[in-house]
Amino acid sequence: MEKFVITITREFGSLGRPIAKELSQILKVQYYDRDIVEATARQLNLPVSVLSRKEEKRSGFFDMLFPLGIEDAAQQSRIFSAQSQIIHSLAEKESCIIVGRCADYILRDEPNALHVYIYAPYADRLANCVGPLGMKKNEAKKMIAEVDKARTAYHKYFSHYVPGDPEHTHIMINSAVLEVEGTAQALAAIAGIRFGIQEEREQP
Repeated sequence: MEKFVITITREFGSLGRPIAKELSQILKVQYYDRDIVEATARQLNLPVSVLSRKEEKRSGFFDMLFPLGIEDAAQQSRIFSAQSQIIHSLAEKESCIIVGRCADYILRDEPNALHVYIYAPYADRLANCVGPLGMKKNEAKKMIAEVDKARTAYHKYFSHYVPGDPEHTHIMINSAVLEVEGTAQALAAIAGIRFGIQEEREQP
């Protein structure tokens, strides 16, 4: 089986991260998320996390609003360039799942890639924020609006298209229909067909 990469872009509150984790367990491949940012920071001799621990402690969602910190445009571009190199090296090294970080754009020319966009209706996203994410309802509403805006701006700035653009996305899936486990299983089945790994997964 040839190595492959699945990129996951998602709406805030759609449970894209737990879906990606579940998918990685089903497919038995590595899963990369915030550790990419930390690796980028180490490469550039920045703090272990691009974001200060003080800021992250004050707001657990600071990293979602500012995926690469709050540096100026030149530093942002420098960080993005280093991050892109890391994402390319991960995709070249092994089969894996990469969440966010404009990986769909960075790996746009990767032939053995599956670019997935996970979304959900607003009501379901709000329920997920209040339930699994443990947020208060007013806080959840604010974070959905702010994080969606920040992610869209970040993605559009570097890729020149919005997250989930059908021209650049292979699979768009509503996570509210099958929830975390079901969505992961559906994506695993699609990946099995796309990459020819169904028979291997079925073996004991």
